[in-house]
Amino acid sequence: MGAVTEDDRAPKQDRSRVTRQRLLEAAVACLAEHGWAGSTVSVVAERAGVSRGAAQHHFRTREELFTAAVEYVAEERSAALRGLFPEGAGASARADRTAVVAALVDLYTGPLFRAALQLWVAASNEDQLGPRVAELEARVGRETHRIAVELLGADEGVPGVRETVQGLLDMARGLGLANLLTDDGARRKRVVVEWGRLVDEALR
Repeated sequence: MGAVTEDDRAPKQDRSRVTRQRLLEAAVACLAEHGWAGSTVSVVAERAGVSRGAAQHHFRTREELFTAAVEYVAEERSAALRGLFPEGAGASARADRTAVVAALVDLYTGPLFRAALQLWVAASNEDQLGPRVAELEARVGRETHRIAVELLGADEGVPGVRETVQGLLDMARGLGLANLLTDDGARRKRVVVEWGRLVDEALR
C-alpha cells in the first residue's frame, strides 16, 4: 500500500470541515427552533444529514457540541454586523446613523440572537455550559460595542458617548427579546427612527 499523500489528505480534511460546519449550523438552527430541551445530538445530526456517530466523532458530548455552537454564534453575530457595512467607519456610515441603529436592531431580532438566547437559558441550568457562555457573551459584547462605535463614528473620549452607545445596544437587545413574543415591526421601525435621531444628536 502506497504512502498517503497531501492530495489524498486534502479532500478528507475538506469533508471533515464541511461536516463540522453543517453540525454547527444545525445546532444553531435547532436551538432557535426547539430550544435546549429539544436539541439533542441525534436531532442535530439528523438535521445536518450525518450519522450520530459522525457527529460524535467531531463532538464527543452534547455539551461539547453546543459549547462549540456558542462560539460559532458569537463569531457569526460579529461577522454579520461587520458585513452590513463592509467599508467600516466611512463617511457614508457615519452620515446615516439611523441605518446603523437599524442594523444593530436587526442583529438582535434575527435567528442568530434567538439561538444565542436559547444558549443563555440553557447555560443558566447547565454547569458545563455556563462559564463558556458567559465568557463568549462578554467577548461578543465587547466586539459588538467596538463595531458599533466604529460604524457610528463615535468618540468615546467625549463624556457620555460610551454610555450612549451601550444604551443603544441595550435597547436593541430589549427589542430582540420583545420580538420573541410578538413581531411588532411597525412599532420597532418607529423606535429605530427615534433612536437614530437621538444617537445622531448625542454624537455631534
